[in-house]
Amino acid sequence: MPQQTKRRRKRKHRGTQGGGIDRRGRAGRPRSKEEARAQAKRRAEARKGGPPTWRGAFWRGVFGAGVFFLVIYFIIGRQFGATLMLSLVMLLLYVPLGYYVDRFFYRRRIARERQQRLKS
Repeated sequence: MPQQTKRRRKRKHRGTQGGGIDRRGRAGRPRSKEEARAQAKRRAEARKGGPPTWRGAFWRGVFGAGVFFLVIYFIIGRQFGATLMLSLVMLLLYVPLGYYVDRFFYRRRIARERQQRLKS
């Protein structure tokens, strides 16, 4: 009797191309629309995050000032130095403006959620 040299796998490989692993128990059962909506709502709530931060406002300001720089320099065709200085001024405006706008909407959202809890 010939001896088998390779060991056969016992289960199907469940990995995806991105490196994630599909959980077997979840894939076999179809879920209802209500369960899908509840899960989507939980994920949206988690994505909203906490209160605004200066760090987040700074990076959004850097992105906005970078886009502003590219538009002014390449599309309008201004000089590099003047465009850079104007972009830095825009950064100084974007950061506090972005933070205070985020803070306004965050406080409004918290107040609305508090009102809904009181009504319930």
